[in-house]
Amino acid sequence: QVQLEESGGGLVQPGGPLRVSCTVSGFTSDHWQIGWFRQAPGTEREAVSCINNYDGETAYVYSVKGRFTISMDNAKNTVYLQMNSLKPEDTGVYYCVLDAVAVVLPECIMKVDYWGQGIQVTVSS
Repeated sequence: QVQLEESGGGLVQPGGPLRVSCTVSGFTSDHWQIGWFRQAPGTEREAVSCINNYDGETAYVYSVKGRFTISMDNAKNTVYLQMNSLKPEDTGVYYCVLDAVAVVLPECIMKVDYWGQGIQVTVSS
């Protein structure tokens, strides 16, 4: 059974940093990509960033470029999303997702095979 376990969300002040993590278990294919989606109240889910475990290629949605960094620890099957210079509009539920196709496309266009439960990130003073 594939599981995506998110951790690290919470409340942070505008301009501050926060790191969320996603640990993957139960997926047996050699190559895959992990993405982070987010959903703010009243909006649709949007892709934020993604990375594959084949060559470490990454992609980001325009609104987070230069502020967010995605990385992967293959030994731990864990993907990190370091979020800096956070803005109130970054508030939302962040979901870790897995795509069995490891090709990273611009803006993280991907076919999601598995979703995590989601974790709340709130940017507020």
